[in-house]
Amino acid sequence: MNNIKKIIILIVIVACVWAFFQFGLGQYLTLEYMKSQQAEFQNFYKENTWLAIGAYTAVYIVTTALSLPGAVLLTLLAGALFGLLVGTILVSVASTIGATLAFLVSRMLLRDWVQNKFGGFLKTINEGIEKDGVFYLFTLRLIPAVPFFVINLVMGLTPMRTIQFFLVSQVGMLAGTMVFVNAGTQLAQIESLRGILSPGLIFSFVLLGIFPLLAKKLMSFVKARKELKSGTP
Repeated sequence: MNNIKKIIILIVIVACVWAFFQFGLGQYLTLEYMKSQQAEFQNFYKENTWLAIGAYTAVYIVTTALSLPGAVLLTLLAGALFGLLVGTILVSVASTIGATLAFLVSRMLLRDWVQNKFGGFLKTINEGIEKDGVFYLFTLRLIPAVPFFVINLVMGLTPMRTIQFFLVSQVGMLAGTMVFVNAGTQLAQIESLRGILSPGLIFSFVLLGIFPLLAKKLMSFVKARKELKSGTP
């Protein structure tokens, strides 16, 4: 029965991805298209507020869950349509739900095979994830250079609990979400995605991400030194 479920899920995913590329839906997830349609989007939102919110959220969740290109542009669109506060809330919720779905799909389809095939090699990694996985995930979520869809799929292969993944992703992606949604409030002035994240901002994200992990390592080191000095085994 489990194998049948896996096959069905795989067929649905392949069909959706095929349709996305076959029908050229990617053309609607470009900066040029969104800028050209910004006025129409805003008018539709004013006239159909809840429908626009629901449709946007659904599209964002599906895009993220299927690891399709366009999440960054959808985040910019949130700023242009909904403003900083509402846009941040919508993207934060939708991106976390989509990421968790991708995480679960990866776990359902690939985890058992990967663990059985490479269990011996992954033993140390599994132990590390069980011990410090939350901190590693938080760090990765704050580094824009690491594709989020890769994090979703890879973490699904580890022993990390789903609730941990969801909560840490929610918090870890919030800073980046706010940056892109805020940039989206000035969508008409954006010429390329490269200018949104400066090297200094990326470096700040990295420092913010690795700080909790370094703090935990430092506390463990200090505790071990104290136990060694006191003779505690």
